Amino acid sequence: MTLKLRTLAVGGALMAATALTAPAAFAQSVGNAPVSSTIQMIQTQPSLNLSATGEVKVAPDMATITFGVVTEAATAQEAMALNATQMTRVAAALRRAGIAERDIQTSGLNLQAQYDYVQNEPPKLRGYQATNRVTVNINDLTKVGTTADAVVAAGVNQIDGISFGLKDPKTAEDQARRLAVQALQAKARLYAEALGVQLGGIRSLNEGGGYSPQPPMPVFAMARMQSAGADSTPVSAGELSVKIDITGVYDIR
Repeated sequence: MTLKLRTLAVGGALMAATALTAPAAFAQSVGNAPVSSTIQMIQTQPSLNLSATGEVKVAPDMATITFGVVTEAATAQEAMALNATQMTRVAAALRRAGIAERDIQTSGLNLQAQYDYVQNEPPKLRGYQATNRVTVNINDLTKVGTTADAVVAAGVNQIDGISFGLKDPKTAEDQARRLAVQALQAKARLYAEALGVQLGGIRSLNEGGGYSPQPPMPVFAMARMQSAGADSTPVSAGELSVKIDITGVYDIR
């Protein structure tokens, strides 16, 4: 029994020594056929990872106005009824201004209890407030001021904001894409020249950014008596910025 244990110990030591001195290339046995495997280091080709932006300034061709009618009454039913009456007049004013039904959308309807607060006393119910908000798309920018005046005269007492946009931003986006690619190519050539290397082909190209509607700008409106021939509220559309951001990876040699 002692001899067998000693023999196994010597055999194990020889196997361990062999494993420690084995080269990177080694043989494995699959069934009866030996299979050789070799570990190789993979070297990646050097590259340039660059980014660029293309920007186009363009005049908007549409506007969006968000406004509301706020009414208060002693009961919830009265507040809602008053609000509905005023909103009916506002809707009629929008139709007279040439706004199509598809360009009018209810964006919020709210009813809240109103309380008076006195120190050291429980809140006292004063009444109810009803709010109906509407978002209107105006496709003729010459009608923005007159439309705002018309709805205020019809009963709108809150204008949340106005924003300008594009009906179809594709043309401006494509122009910005071309400018972004031109800027990326010029930057790649500059870097290759400065590094003293030869610029290869582009390995990958990714795009970000693009057109996004302008957030509403606050507008403060006040109902006013309008006489025939009176000027409408002045509104300036300005310009919109359409940006395309791209990143590209170029091979260099």
